[in-house]
Amino acid sequence: MKSTSRSFGFLILSFILWPLWAVAGEGIPNTEKAPNTTQPRPLIRAHAHNDYNHVRPLLDALNHGFCSVEADVFLVDGKLLVGHERTDLIAERTLEVLYLDPLLDRYRENGGQVFEGGPVFTLLIDFKSDGEETYVALDRLLVNYQEMLTSVQQGRVEKKAVTVIISGDRAWETIAADSTRYAAVDGRLTDLSSGRPSHLMPLVSDSWELNFKWRGQGPMPDAERAKLRRIVREAHKKGRRVRFWATPDRPSPARTAVWSELLAAGVDLIGTDDLAGLESFLLSVEGQKCRR
Repeated sequence: MKSTSRSFGFLILSFILWPLWAVAGEGIPNTEKAPNTTQPRPLIRAHAHNDYNHVRPLLDALNHGFCSVEADVFLVDGKLLVGHERTDLIAERTLEVLYLDPLLDRYRENGGQVFEGGPVFTLLIDFKSDGEETYVALDRLLVNYQEMLTSVQQGRVEKKAVTVIISGDRAWETIAADSTRYAAVDGRLTDLSSGRPSHLMPLVSDSWELNFKWRGQGPMPDAERAKLRRIVREAHKKGRRVRFWATPDRPSPARTAVWSELLAAGVDLIGTDDLAGLESFLLSVEGQKCRR
């Protein structure tokens, strides 16, 4: 009888203590990695313009599914500091701390991709200081992250999880002459007809306001719609993606109208400072699917 009572008491005690054992993890082997159910849907057209101005640079964009971010950099005492103006710069806000290190962590955690099973991620670096000197410093830095970076060796492309593209003060000739490089260059619409290979210039970007008069009020003029689609066709034919800056970015019907036209024309990257707004727009549009 005593044995039965003891067994019953032990059983009751086990039920009481089990949650504590579970929390402590003692004696409970964790042989499986819990599935990541919180990862957002990757949005291949979402580009975070001036990403470094968000509360958590890069991380906020990733949490909204953005597959492209933009960071302005200045070369200061051998370091690449992130900020829009020199007065914004802080010694601790380096390119590696804000972008390269966390991207490398994600790459390793997600089986070789920024988003697990997702598309190639674009890191657009806008040079605000002298292009030649800044590229030398960047190239020296990127070697440390080569395991995750798309590279070009003697014209042969090895695509990986992160593609770095240089904008701003671009040292075209120096970059093109690099036999092994971990960065490409952002062209302009005037470069569309150039003979530069797509591995050197995979993206063309330009100001919306300098190329189009329409700002989203009323229907887009037929001539401007035709011009936009002609630009995209020509770029895609040469293996280049297209991006415009200075599009309307305040929440409004005009912004939605412009985004809709960009999407319909096949523009590859839609830039915004409103991460949640663009995420909501893209997820609401039928056919926005993740692709490699």
